[in-house]
Amino acid sequence: MAGEPQADCLFCKIVAGEVPATIVRETATTVAFRDINPQAPTHVLIIPKVHHPDAAALAAAEPQVVADILCEARKVAAEDGVEETGYRVVFNTGSGAGQTVFHAHLHVLGGRGLQWPPG
Repeated sequence: MAGEPQADCLFCKIVAGEVPATIVRETATTVAFRDINPQAPTHVLIIPKVHHPDAAALAAAEPQVVADILCEARKVAAEDGVEETGYRVVFNTGSGAGQTVFHAHLHVLGGRGLQWPPG
């Protein structure tokens, strides 16, 4: 059920403290942690504490949490020193877009040149 923690979800386990992560920020609705396979010097994932399989489902059910995630992205960028030089925020939605963990999450990438369009 959307919104409820999923026993087999890696990100739900991170929220619950069952799987370790390098957490850089946490709010009442979000957790931000370093990606274990970073694609840039700054590569932080920001997830909602509630489980929704992707960004579209999260936006439909809890748009305020999407806003919370985006606000946290700016704070992560500022704390990592990439706010002024530029950073990218990415929601991959669906396996065809590269989503591999089906718990909505936003990537914050920065600290190197980011070409457009991405791969």
